[in-house]
Amino acid sequence: MNALELKNITKTFGAVYANKNVSIDVKQGEILSILGENGSGKTTLMNMVAGIYFPDEGQIFVNGKEVVIKSPKDAFDNKIGMIHQHFKLVDVFTATENIVLGIENEKFNLKESQKRVKAITEKYGFVVDLNKKIYEMSVSEKQTVEIIKVLYRGADILILDEPTAVLTPQETRKLFDVLRKMREDGKSIIIITHKLNEVLEISDRVTILRKGELVGTVDTKDATEQSLTEMMVGQKIELNIHRDQPENVKERLVIEDLSVIKKDGTVALDNVQFTAYGGEILGIAGISGCGQKELLESIAGLQTATKKSSILYKPDDLGPQQLVGKTPKEIRNLGIALSFVPEDRLGMGLVGNMDIVDNVMLRSYKEGKSAFLNRKAPKNKADDIINELEVVTPSANTPVRRLSGGNIQKVLVGREIALQPKVLMVAYPVRGLDINSSYTIYNLLNQQKDEGVAVIFVGEDLDVLLQLCDRIVVMCSGKVLSLIHISEPTRLDVIS
Repeated sequence: MNALELKNITKTFGAVYANKNVSIDVKQGEILSILGENGSGKTTLMNMVAGIYFPDEGQIFVNGKEVVIKSPKDAFDNKIGMIHQHFKLVDVFTATENIVLGIENEKFNLKESQKRVKAITEKYGFVVDLNKKIYEMSVSEKQTVEIIKVLYRGADILILDEPTAVLTPQETRKLFDVLRKMREDGKSIIIITHKLNEVLEISDRVTILRKGELVGTVDTKDATEQSLTEMMVGQKIELNIHRDQPENVKERLVIEDLSVIKKDGTVALDNVQFTAYGGEILGIAGISGCGQKELLESIAGLQTATKKSSILYKPDDLGPQQLVGKTPKEIRNLGIALSFVPEDRLGMGLVGNMDIVDNVMLRSYKEGKSAFLNRKAPKNKADDIINELEVVTPSANTPVRRLSGGNIQKVLVGREIALQPKVLMVAYPVRGLDINSSYTIYNLLNQQKDEGVAVIFVGEDLDVLLQLCDRIVVMCSGKVLSLIHISEPTRLDVIS
C-alpha cells in the first residue's frame, strides 16, 4: 500500500514552473530517493507535502485518502514530518526543549517529556545529549534533534532534505543505520540528495526530476551512478576529477604550534603544524568537530589563537606577515586576500534577506571612494556568477533565501572566487550541489590552483579528497595525525 501518493502536482512562481504534472508514490516501509539538478523542483515538491507551499494543481493522498495540506500543522496531523536542509531550531534551547516546543496541550514537564524522547532515541539508536544547548552542537547533532522532533510528533512519513550534506562517512553510516531501523519499523522515508553512491546504498527506489518534470522512477538495484547521472542531466558526464601535478609551488601559509582554546576551556586545536603552498590543493580530512572549523576561522582571524601560535602569510609583494593577534579587518587592511566559504552558508556566509547583488557587495562595499555605494560593479559580478555557475534564479535581485540550497552554495563559492584570492579556504563547497554543479566547482578550484592560489579544501567525501587534493592533512581531536602526499593513496590511508 502507498503511504504517500502525489498526482499531477504543479507549482509555479510567476511564469516559472517549479513542478509540472509530477506524480510519484512512496510505499509503506520503503526508502525513496529523489534526485535532480539544482533547481529541478525536488525541495519545492516536498515542501508542498510538508505544508510550506500549496500546489496550484494536483492531489495528495496519504494511505489512500486524499488530503489537503495547507500548513506544517496539517502535515503533522497526517503524520508527515520534514527535516529541512536549514534546521528550524532555537539555538539557546536544549535538545529536549526544541523537540517539545510548539506542541499543543503539551504539559510543561521536561522530565516527563525527556522520558518519552529517550524512549525514541533508544528505539532507533540515536546518540544525543538531550540537555545540551543547540548552539553547542555539531551539524550532525542538530540533525539528530530534528529527526527526533518529527518522530516525537508521531510522523510515519519522513522527508529528509540533503541529510548527509556535511556529515562525515562515519556519521553517514550511523544515520543510515537509524534509517534502516525506521524502515523496518514501517516508516516511509523520502531522501532528497545528490550523492549517487549513497542513493545506491540506502534507497529502495529512485525518482528523478529534471527542470521541474518527472523523468522516471527506477528500482535502485537496477541503477548505476552513470545511469542515474544521465537521467538527471539528460546526457553523458565524465565522473572523474582531473588533477594536474603542482608546478612552481610557493609557500603561502606556514602554520606552527597553532592552538585554540574554546570558551569552556576545552582544546579545539592542539599544536597544529603544516604549510599550504600556492599552486596546490591541500585537503583537510577528519570527522566533523575535529577542529576543521576552528582551523579555517583562526586563519581568517575569526578565532583567537594562543600567543605561542604562528600563522605566517607569505605574499609575493610583501614580507612575511604574522596573522595571529590581528582582527579580520586588520588582515584585510594588509591586503591579504583570504577567502573563506564557511560550513554554515546562511549562518555565516550570506544574508538570506539580501539579494545576490547585495551579498556580493558585502565583500566589496568598502572599496568605494565616495559616500555613495556603487552597485554597478557588484551587479556585473553577480551576473557573472549567475552565468558561469548556472545559478537558477529569476534575477540577481532575488533574495538569496528564495533560492534552492544548491544555488545558495553556488553564489557563496562564486563570490569568494571572484575576489581573486591568494589563499582560498573552502569548507564543504559542494554541499547541496548536484553532480554537474559539483564538477563545475571542482574545475574552478583547479583553475585557482593553476593560477597559483593556495587552496585549502575541507570536505567529507574521501573519494573527492583523494581525487582533487595534492596533499591531505588528517585531523583528529584538534591535532594533525598525519600528512599524506597524493601518489596512489587509498581511503584506508586517510581513515587509518
